[in-house]
Amino acid sequence: MTDTSRYGIAAVLCVLLFACGAERSRLPTQEWQDVVVGVETRPAPVVVGMNEFLVSATRTTGGAGHDLLVFIRMHESEPWTQSIQDGRTGIYRRAIAVGAVPQTLQVRVKRAGEETVLMFPLH
Repeated sequence: MTDTSRYGIAAVLCVLLFACGAERSRLPTQEWQDVVVGVETRPAPVVVGMNEFLVSATRTTGGAGHDLLVFIRMHESEPWTQSIQDGRTGIYRRAIAVGAVPQTLQVRVKRAGEETVLMFPLH
């Protein structure tokens, strides 16, 4: 078996494992500067209680947005909670409490002294 076919098999297995994982919901993406930001929830749909949020950051030119600080919260009266970066993959994850749905997840993205807050309505 060649190295190329081994990598191909490994890639297919990773996709299958990811697809068969926990139920999740992807919210519509938003763009800030040269970064496309997306959010997935676990479980899907969001329930009252603790939920995991995966924030993905991808450059519009390709590649992972791994040079960011990402914070999340459910309401302006709550403090920001820093998401944990998953290596240099552009994935940031954190579980926070969700009250009665519908609510809006607030995602604060910081890079090189600049920042923005993106709003992701949860249905």
